Amino acid sequence: MVIPFQDNRLLAEVLPVLGLDERYAASHLRLGQGNGLPSRLAVNELACGAVAAAALAGLAVRGGDHVVVTPRQVAVAMRGDQVMALDGRPPAVWAPESGFFRAADGWVRTQGNYPHHARPLLTALGLPEGSERRDIATAISERTAQDVEDTVFAAGGVAVRVRDEAEWRAGEQGVAVDPVPLLAVDQLRDAEPVAVPFRPKVLDLTRVVAGPIATQTLGYLGADVLRVDTPNVPEIPWQHVMTGSEKRSTLLDLNVPADRATFEELLGEADVLVTGYRPGALTAYGLDADSLAERHPNVVHVSLTAWGPTGPWAQRRGFDSIVQAATGIALRESEDGQTPGALPGQVLDHATGYLLAAGALAALRRRSLDGGSWRVSAHLARTAHWLLDAAPDAEDGGPVDPPDDYLTVARGSAGLVFMPKPAFAIGERDTFRKAGNAWGVDEPKWADYHLDPSTTGMIPVIRPNA
Repeated sequence: MVIPFQDNRLLAEVLPVLGLDERYAASHLRLGQGNGLPSRLAVNELACGAVAAAALAGLAVRGGDHVVVTPRQVAVAMRGDQVMALDGRPPAVWAPESGFFRAADGWVRTQGNYPHHARPLLTALGLPEGSERRDIATAISERTAQDVEDTVFAAGGVAVRVRDEAEWRAGEQGVAVDPVPLLAVDQLRDAEPVAVPFRPKVLDLTRVVAGPIATQTLGYLGADVLRVDTPNVPEIPWQHVMTGSEKRSTLLDLNVPADRATFEELLGEADVLVTGYRPGALTAYGLDADSLAERHPNVVHVSLTAWGPTGPWAQRRGFDSIVQAATGIALRESEDGQTPGALPGQVLDHATGYLLAAGALAALRRRSLDGGSWRVSAHLARTAHWLLDAAPDAEDGGPVDPPDDYLTVARGSAGLVFMPKPAFAIGERDTFRKAGNAWGVDEPKWADYHLDPSTTGMIPVIRPNA
């Protein structure tokens, strides 16, 4: 059964931001019933609404009859780390340095999946590299939670004290996040209109989950996506593949003149730049929104942060699990009211990623119709605030044990990938065209596509509200 799109509060909230209206959504969205992400919060509504926003924004650019959003498929897609396998091996999702640990007066959540995060964490705790989880637990148990947070942050690591919602919302960063839009699509300056090309070129400067989900979605909707990483910080192989469908991966060090020149050539032809760095981190490279609008007024700038653009935590590193712990979500998901829990998937990451993709597509459409330089932004903490403010899902549902209909198998340069299908279907198409490549194996150049625009890829922009 299809439910009215108005029943999804998140989608109703972001439609005006995307330049779409209720008539367009009602005519082109098939939103199914069900809940595969059971939670004490409105996780299903957040997840399905964000996916539907990206799907509709994509349809408004590429054309077509309808998109299909099925809650159970959304649930499987957002639990990709729980169901995927690479060459028959399920991923080790969490490193020993990552997780909840009991401190002397409460709980902390740490993130040490990357070696460059694990090392400062261990250093801050006075532990040698290679320490086991029990050693970390012992060291943390002897300190206050606030001391662990402060010491690890000062050392360059990632850890937060678990807070309840009231404390977080009353604090400086919670106050700074509240007025920030859930999704912002802003015109920065005037510029001549530029048509959306057959395959928009997207430069992807993101890592982990939210940003790569955004660019994977753009690739699924027909864009030519090139992910660019520094060779100095290796990626986790399974994580890269999980969010790498429909794009290619190359390595450039922007501090090396030759690589910087290559990147500038790519940027000169790009339609969209997606970044996932802390505010101001890319200013030195001229890749902040204002500098980009000055040098390349036709490039849509899409940015993701963990904690928002302002406030005392704006420069801190953050991840989905860390934001859950700091904002009060972990305690809202607690079974006993004291031991922190977690959402049924990395839903803050995924939902924010789909919102960013929706915003990027909306900006491309506005660029073609009205001209202008455009900036798109979303933030994990702001997505967390929406989730905390919304009434819980009306339908309880239950976890999805995914049958084959929800999954796909594909071979890429990284190996044989067993993974979820896309979170939404475009008409009758519900599979990726290609699996993710291994990290950094592609040349730093745009693809040379020769595809039939009548069957795939982008087509001229339509005016969905006309």
